[in-house]
Amino acid sequence: MMVAIAYLGPPGTYAEIAALTYQSWLADVRHCTAILKPYPSIAQSLQAVADSKVDCAVVPVENSTEGSVTVTLDMLWQLDRLQIQHAIVLPIAHALLSYSTSLSDVRVVYSHPQALAQCQHWLEISLPQARLIPTASTIEAVSHLRDDSSSSAISSVRAAELHELPILARGINDYPDNCTRFWAVSRAPSRTGRLLSLAFITPDRPGSLVAPLAVFAERGLNLTRIESRPTKRSLGEYLFFVDLEGDMQDTSVRAALNALPVHTEVLKIFGNYDLLPTGSTRYTCSIQTC
Repeated sequence: MMVAIAYLGPPGTYAEIAALTYQSWLADVRHCTAILKPYPSIAQSLQAVADSKVDCAVVPVENSTEGSVTVTLDMLWQLDRLQIQHAIVLPIAHALLSYSTSLSDVRVVYSHPQALAQCQHWLEISLPQARLIPTASTIEAVSHLRDDSSSSAISSVRAAELHELPILARGINDYPDNCTRFWAVSRAPSRTGRLLSLAFITPDRPGSLVAPLAVFAERGLNLTRIESRPTKRSLGEYLFFVDLEGDMQDTSVRAALNALPVHTEVLKIFGNYDLLPTGSTRYTCSIQTC
């Protein structure tokens, strides 16, 4: 069986590393052959799944330092039929790539806004003289280096190896345990697992958020994340994303999901899934190569 996986490209991005991890798991556990297809943006990766151009997409959803990747949440809400199949947690170790021979020679730093934010303190201390310029991806950042030795890019060690670029500094993220959670998303139903993700809009009345949250509390279900996002319909109107622990096959989880529509205007369930067991297995590349 052949599976096409979309990701934020080009090759060398952290999204590609997560997609490679998923590709390895599919080959070893599901005995599927997967090919990776890079897309210019997270939104286009997910749209490709919705349009049946690929079978699934591996997209970032949350970073331990900078929080949620809002474009992923917004697209998941907007597009119908997309279901989360697995979660993948990837350790993120940023490197500074440059033809400069010393940090004092660096005048510009290019990278994705998330990477720049994850290295903010290091940049303030080590490169106070440098101008920070955001790019669409950590790989787009490296395209600026060959023309100017005073430029640098925050990217992965894998990107340095792919493009044969020198590494001026390693492990520059502010927090050593920096990691990003990715979702593998497809059109296939996802109805069993240890984790459940959903979102809803509540009626515009006092206490409207209390009622759906009480549905989970009364049944002893543990919420691991709740976040609001604007509905984009009118100012001050929000929808709520919720992650919880639980299997839809369990009676308490089914009862909660059956009770939620009474307290919500719109309810979308994005899937019941498991965390890919990458933490101590061969499915994840080491921090040194990421």
